[in-house]
Amino acid sequence: MPTYILRQVLGVLQTLLLSSIISFAVLRLLPGDPARLIVGPLAGQAALDAVREQLGLNDPVIVQYFDYVGGFLTGNWGYSYSNGADVTAVLAARLPATIELALYAFLFALVVAIVVATIASYRRGIVGALAKFFSLIGLGTPPFWLALVLLLVFSVNLKVLPGPSGRLTSFLQPPPTITGLYTVDALLSGNVVAFSDALAHLVLPAIALAVIPCAFLTRLLTANLEDAARGAFVTVVRSKGVSRWSTHTRHVLHNALLPTVSSSGVVLAALITGSVLVEEIFDWPGVGQVLVQGIQRQDFAVVQTFILLSAVIYVLVNLLVDVVVGFVDPRLRLQRAGS
Repeated sequence: MPTYILRQVLGVLQTLLLSSIISFAVLRLLPGDPARLIVGPLAGQAALDAVREQLGLNDPVIVQYFDYVGGFLTGNWGYSYSNGADVTAVLAARLPATIELALYAFLFALVVAIVVATIASYRRGIVGALAKFFSLIGLGTPPFWLALVLLLVFSVNLKVLPGPSGRLTSFLQPPPTITGLYTVDALLSGNVVAFSDALAHLVLPAIALAVIPCAFLTRLLTANLEDAARGAFVTVVRSKGVSRWSTHTRHVLHNALLPTVSSSGVVLAALITGSVLVEEIFDWPGVGQVLVQGIQRQDFAVVQTFILLSAVIYVLVNLLVDVVVGFVDPRLRLQRAGS
C-alpha cells in the first residue's frame, strides 16, 4: 500500500508541475499588455512602466514563474485588478457557488447513471439498446446548448423554473453563511423557503452540467455490470435460490460500482473546474464569471491561480478516490502498482 500511495503522489506532483508551466506560458503568449489594460489607453509611459514594475513584468521570465509558484504555495495569490480585491478573497467568495453546482450535477449524474445502467444491463434487449443510444447522444450534447434549450422550455415557455437569476430570487435574503452552500446553510438554519428557492435555481444548471458525465458514467457502469454479471460468483448466488433481480442489484451492482467509483473522482473534479459556460448562461455567481473576466482583461493573478487551483482540486480528488478504492479493492491497488 505505501508503494501504491507513493506512485500516486508522484503522479500528482508531475501533473501540478506541468499545469503550472502551461498556465504560466499560455497567458504570456496572448496578445496585448495587461499593464496597459490596467492603466487605460490614455495613461502615459511613466504610469505604464510603474504598473509593469509593480506586476513584475520587467523581471526575467524564469523569475516571474518562480514568483508565481512560490506565491501560490504560500497563499499569496496576488491582487486582481479586474475585481479590485485580493485573488484569495475573490475566489473564496465565488468557489462555494461553483462547488454547490458541481455537487448537485454529480449527484444527478450518478443517480441517473446507476438506475439506467442497472436496468439496461438487466434487460439487454431493446431497453439496453435505447440506454446505450441515449448515453451516446448525451456524450455529444454540448452543455451550453442544452442549457439554452432548458431555459427556453422550462423558464421562458412553461415558467416552472427560474431563469438566469443567480443562486436565489432577488427578494430573498441568503441564509447565514455556514458552509457557503445555500441549500445546506438554509437547511441548517431551518429556512425552508430559502432551501426550496435555492434548490429550484440549481435544477436547470445542474442538469445541463450533468449531461455528459451522466452519459459517460452510464456507459461505464453498464459495461462494468455486464462484465460482473459473467463472474462465477453469480452462479453461486443463484444456486442459493436468490432471484435474478436480487442477484443483479445486490451482488453484481456492488462489484461493478468499485471501478466506477474510481472514475467518478475524475467526473467530480471535472465538474468543479469545468462549469464556466454553464455558469455564464445561468448568471451563476461562481468562479466561471471571474475566469472569463480575467481572460478578457489578461488578469494574470486570477487566471493563473484558477488554473493551478483547478489542477490541485482535480488531482487531489482523484488521489483521494484512488487511495480509498485501493484500500477497498486490493485488486485495483495491485494492478496499478504493477503498471
